[in-house]
Amino acid sequence: MSRYIATRAMRGATAIVTEADVMLNKALHEKGADTPVSFPNTAYFLPTILGMTGRSVEKIGDLKPVMEQARAMLHPIPANAKWTPYLGETLDSGMATLLAAETIEAIRFVYGLQPERMEGFNLAGGTSYGEQNGHGHLNGPIDDIQLRSWGIQLVDGRMPGFAAIVGCAKSNEVAVKLVRELQRRNILTFLSGNVNGRSIIHQLQEEGVELGYDTYTVPFGTDTISAIYALGFATRSALTFGGLKPGMSREILLYNKERVFAFVLALGEVDDLKYAAAAGAINFGFPVIADTVIPEILPTGITTYEHVVSMPFNQIDGKDDLEKAERLVQKCIEIRGVKVKVSNVDVPVPYGSAFEGEVVRKADLRVEFGGKYSRAFEYLHMAKLDDVTDGKIEVIGPDFSQTEPQGHLDLGIIIKVAGRQMQQDFEPVLERQVHYFVNGASGIQHVGQRDIAWIRISNSAADKGFNLEHFGKILHARFHEDFGAIVDKVQVTIVTDANLHAEWLEKARAAYDFRNKRLADLTDNKVDEFYSCTLCQSFAPNHVCVVSPERLGLCGAYNWLDCKASFSINPTGPNQPIKLGKMLDNRKGYWQGTNDYAAVGSHGVVTEVSMYSIMENPMTACGCFECIVMLIPEANGVMVLSREDTAMTPAGMTFSTLAGIAGGGLQTPGVMGVGKFYLISPKFISSDGGFKRIVWMSSVLKESMADEFKAVCEREGDPDFMSRVADGASATTVDELLAYLEAHNHPAMAMEPMF
Repeated sequence: MSRYIATRAMRGATAIVTEADVMLNKALHEKGADTPVSFPNTAYFLPTILGMTGRSVEKIGDLKPVMEQARAMLHPIPANAKWTPYLGETLDSGMATLLAAETIEAIRFVYGLQPERMEGFNLAGGTSYGEQNGHGHLNGPIDDIQLRSWGIQLVDGRMPGFAAIVGCAKSNEVAVKLVRELQRRNILTFLSGNVNGRSIIHQLQEEGVELGYDTYTVPFGTDTISAIYALGFATRSALTFGGLKPGMSREILLYNKERVFAFVLALGEVDDLKYAAAAGAINFGFPVIADTVIPEILPTGITTYEHVVSMPFNQIDGKDDLEKAERLVQKCIEIRGVKVKVSNVDVPVPYGSAFEGEVVRKADLRVEFGGKYSRAFEYLHMAKLDDVTDGKIEVIGPDFSQTEPQGHLDLGIIIKVAGRQMQQDFEPVLERQVHYFVNGASGIQHVGQRDIAWIRISNSAADKGFNLEHFGKILHARFHEDFGAIVDKVQVTIVTDANLHAEWLEKARAAYDFRNKRLADLTDNKVDEFYSCTLCQSFAPNHVCVVSPERLGLCGAYNWLDCKASFSINPTGPNQPIKLGKMLDNRKGYWQGTNDYAAVGSHGVVTEVSMYSIMENPMTACGCFECIVMLIPEANGVMVLSREDTAMTPAGMTFSTLAGIAGGGLQTPGVMGVGKFYLISPKFISSDGGFKRIVWMSSVLKESMADEFKAVCEREGDPDFMSRVADGASATTVDELLAYLEAHNHPAMAMEPMF
């Protein structure tokens, strides 16, 4: 253990704890002990403090014992004359730093100083903080909604880990290169800190790099203290997906070491506070890599591999700064052991999942296909091996080079695939991937599917040479990469010619209609096997999803056909067939095979799973669910709460609070996490009364799925049923809910009791 690092970390910890004490005393005097204090849109209070100490901080006065605990973890500076190991004291100092940093940020919220404001800054979507008036906020702490929406990407490997970058790069060019290399590998990146007042956030802003949730690159703040939000994110990952409880500090730290692949990249001078914050990160098993000369801690132990590594930028082997930046990122990944999958796609723009959420706004629009003024469709179909020329990409009709800026064109993307293991049932599964594959290109926006696709190409992408042929190159490369086990050949035709477009659109719609009828006929009682989905076990070790034709995965990303295709691609992967065996209870959905699998898959935690009940042995959840269904006993029905809904509910809890009950692999009768399209299934809690048990629903769900719910209401014989279902505008308490249900004659009030 380096005495130099220990000295700097302990000195930095003492300074920030003192600063936090001063701020707390000032806040107690000016605001009072009973003034509420919190981070916005989270049920985890101040998450690092909650996880490490078990304290639910709700008022300024609640911070007093936190700071007492932080001060108790400080240690004297090591003496020059006598060597001691220092490791325990350094880690204590790091944890004290984290408690103090979160205290400071919480008090800043009380004074309106968080999230940090930056002149001329706008976030790339996904947060409530960004303002569009040129004087926007940086991100501040990540809210629970975003944490959960990233959940499926974290567990399925698309987002293999996260990087916390602190400081300022050697140049703007290097800053952009570092971020692009991380984006290319789909690594979530958090930005904070500065060197002499200049931050990597400033550098990226000056170069026009979009920052925000949409681009996997989140700016927390321009001081080192804001790096606490990255550790809060890590703590909440353990609480949200791992089923761990507040105060289980050792288990939370080990969970992060083993399951959350994160590292700290310190750019520029490392001062006392950065050493102290780094010691805090090492507690979580996150190594620290610096691009300057600092002492190293190479033995393993708290981290999986090295703890602190110095990689001075000027000494990195590379022909120029950009190559050195790439090698620096490679070294970080190596030291943390991040398992990275990089797509090699021959396009003139950066490519990776980090660009999937990019929005091409009208001011930067070169051309669009679909939307209000034109028609775009996508159609994938299988053919015989001899009828497909692998790698053939053909553009039939005019390119957009002659289209006026911000103009529009009709577009058809026709993908012909062949493979010995390919099945017709896999066509819609593969076709849906077009959305993700195309969106991976920087400067390209893709929305929708089938014949309502909407694609935009930005000016920046067009200026770099992106053209229609590149859609074909993307699809050819990605289908081979992701579906190579079932796809041997891929041929893509891009159609803008008006006559051919109309001809193929008619063929595509006939195929869509056939598939719809096929899916409608695919019911639970017509198959002899369901599928497991254990993707989320990397984060929630005891959770198991059972996916059937009439019940998709709770994340909403995997249905029965997806799982069937996944098993064909990877027979030893997360989606395994479950032979149903003996039917034990047809009404509640018990089979011998599903029960046997639940016991094995959950490591004995769950022994029975009812596929069709919320009240008896409901399916468990991790934390990636799109909605929460919860019993409202007084109403004799259930409410459905969307992940996007942050408001209070008649249950007296918000989504984030309820998610702690529904998630973590726990089996809780009366509470269940689900995918939103399960709501329209005939098997939705069918043994408990089905769709008509819904008494309250988030308005965002009512609006976004209005057409689907209309069809269900007609199926259920009550076309006006949705008008009888309350939402946040009509009821936020049980009393208001009951009054609404009585006034609108809701059928649940007359149904048999749910329990």
